[in-house]
Amino acid sequence: MHLLFATSIVPDGALASGYEIANAAIIAALRRAGVRVTVIGFTWPGKPASDPQNTIALGAVDVRTESASSLQKLAWVAKAMLSGLTFASVKLRVVTDSEVRAAVERAGPFDGYVLNSVQFAGAFERLFADRPSIFVAHNVEHRSAQENAAAAGGLFQRLLFRREARLLKAMEERLCSRARFVFTLAEEDRSALGVASDDRSAALPLVTCAEAPVQNEPRRIDCDAALIGTWTWQPNRIGLDWFLKNVVPHLRPDFRVRIAGGVPSGLTSAHPGVEFVGRVPDAQAFVRGAAVIPLISTSGSGVQLKTVETFELGLPSVATSHSLRGIDHRPVNCVVTDDPVAFAGALESAVADVRDIYGSAFHRRQVKALDAAIRLGLEKLGRVRQGVFA
Repeated sequence: MHLLFATSIVPDGALASGYEIANAAIIAALRRAGVRVTVIGFTWPGKPASDPQNTIALGAVDVRTESASSLQKLAWVAKAMLSGLTFASVKLRVVTDSEVRAAVERAGPFDGYVLNSVQFAGAFERLFADRPSIFVAHNVEHRSAQENAAAAGGLFQRLLFRREARLLKAMEERLCSRARFVFTLAEEDRSALGVASDDRSAALPLVTCAEAPVQNEPRRIDCDAALIGTWTWQPNRIGLDWFLKNVVPHLRPDFRVRIAGGVPSGLTSAHPGVEFVGRVPDAQAFVRGAAVIPLISTSGSGVQLKTVETFELGLPSVATSHSLRGIDHRPVNCVVTDDPVAFAGALESAVADVRDIYGSAFHRRQVKALDAAIRLGLEKLGRVRQGVFA
């Protein structure tokens, strides 16, 4: 079976975001199932595809809102309003339908599409109706947009998010309806998208690396707690705001918290132990330098890959219940609470008694379940002949 994996940004090997980590895990699982996968989409500027022999690049595009100029943001908004597309999809309309169709034809004979999230599929929706498809819903995007609207500080931004939510809901309904099968990244997202039946969907347990991390040497603890993420992404920002405003004030003054990744301008904390360190060269080394990992998600859908990575590394953690969405197994060194005072107390207790475990069993369990879910979806898309897809 040959499938065309249609995505906004093709893999470049960097795995710099949760979206890219998820894509790598899904593509690898498809290939383990015997599928020939050709990826089509855009590259980041200056970052070529990591697998050019199996990639069709439509050009380079930077879709990051936080780094765009005010003029570019206004242009995207205007184009979205005029076209009826979502803000996220309109950023990808830098090539025409005919150019995308020509690129698809260069892939040669193929059996169907894997439509990876709504951004690319929504930008060129009419082009993907000629073959059967699997839809991968990384999140319930319309619900995320609704949460973003509720958290927005200004009227204009709130109205934009409400528009996104309305358009995304209709788009997700169309993509799910047309798909032979739907993959979500969290069990609860299946019901939220109206595809809860096992004949229609399955949740994909994910991993953040091909092999379980090796833990041969004792860790060197450099700080009490460490967080890393793309904090300019609104669902992440909502969780960080909750942590800084509700949890941090209950931590003792000498409790050291390091926060890595890009943060919105003006984001600060009055706590003397909180330090914003910006981008770090090695994300895994950064989190391994902390006694405990706070898992602080309070909004959004899909899976929290920082939770998956923490469990794979066997690191102690304190998590909100929302941070465990998409996770069927919780390690013994993870404390779960949504109460800010209890959260702060659990962090301090974890630092006083650091308990690492081996995460290899969690990694193996995730891979086994991922491969089983992928095979179920492929069986719905095609036919199985003696274990080989034809």
